[in-house]
Parts: sequence; C-alpha cells; structure tokens
Amino acid sequence: MTHDGMTQRETAVLHGGPADGVTIRVTHRPGVVQVTHPCTVEGPAGGMRIAALYIYRRDLRVTEEPLRYGFDAVSP
Repeated sequence: MTHDGMTQRETAVLHGGPADGVTIRVTHRPGVVQVTHPCTVEGPAGGMRIAALYIYRRDLRVTEEPLRYGFDAVSP
C-alpha cells in the first residue's frame, strides 16, 4: 500500500460498541484497532491514568473504502 514511496491512508468506519459510527484513517489495513476511553478515578491513583479498552476487528469481506471494523465484545 505505497504510493510514490509514501504510505497510503484509507478510511475505515467502526461499527458497534462505544465508538459506533466513528470514521478513522488507517495505514496497512491493520487486523485490529484498539479504542481507549479515559475513566474517572475516585481516589489515589498514584499518577496512573485509567482507560477502558475496546477492540475492533477488520471485516475481511470489505475490500474497498471505507473499510469496516466491527466491535469485538469478548476481547479484553
């Protein structure tokens, strides 16, 4: 996926889960996209930041833009 020595970006749409309908740009058609969302901390966190992690997997049946990534509810 290169064009004139540069990496080509493609449009992808996330389906399902908390990021449903979000459009992103990807390179190299990754099989998995991770989405994080910050969580509110109620107590001493010792400088840590807490984030919820959501996994979206590429739908291999879609080969043209926009690519499609579906929410994987069973991934950690």
